[in-house]
Amino acid sequence: MQSTSLTTVIHAGGVFNIVFAVLHAMFWQLFDWERDLASLTRINRAVMQILNLCLTFVFLAFAYLSFGHTEELQTTRLGNAFLSLMAFFWLLRAVEQAAFFGLRNRLSSAFFGLFLVGASLYAYPAWLSRGG
Repeated sequence: MQSTSLTTVIHAGGVFNIVFAVLHAMFWQLFDWERDLASLTRINRAVMQILNLCLTFVFLAFAYLSFGHTEELQTTRLGNAFLSLMAFFWLLRAVEQAAFFGLRNRLSSAFFGLFLVGASLYAYPAWLSRGG
């Protein structure tokens, strides 16, 4: 049986991932990639776009798991592993934000905090479903 509060947190994680999927789908327009990536070699331009598309897929997969397999995420060892991996993904993204962009400006610091929120949305139910 699933906990209502944990279900809400996991569903919030699903929404969080959908927002990032939409954001990444807009990268071409937001960052004027047609013009900006033109300065890269053909291979590096392709790598940037492929990585972005694959990352968008990962966000959608996380959202699908969050909405479509909420109970299994809370009640099975495999579900707990997925919760832990999703939490680690967002924690790693927060660390990368600090390492690559620094935390000296408000936008970078805001994204750092946002990525920690993403990590918490999955770490909390992972911890509790382990009996934490």
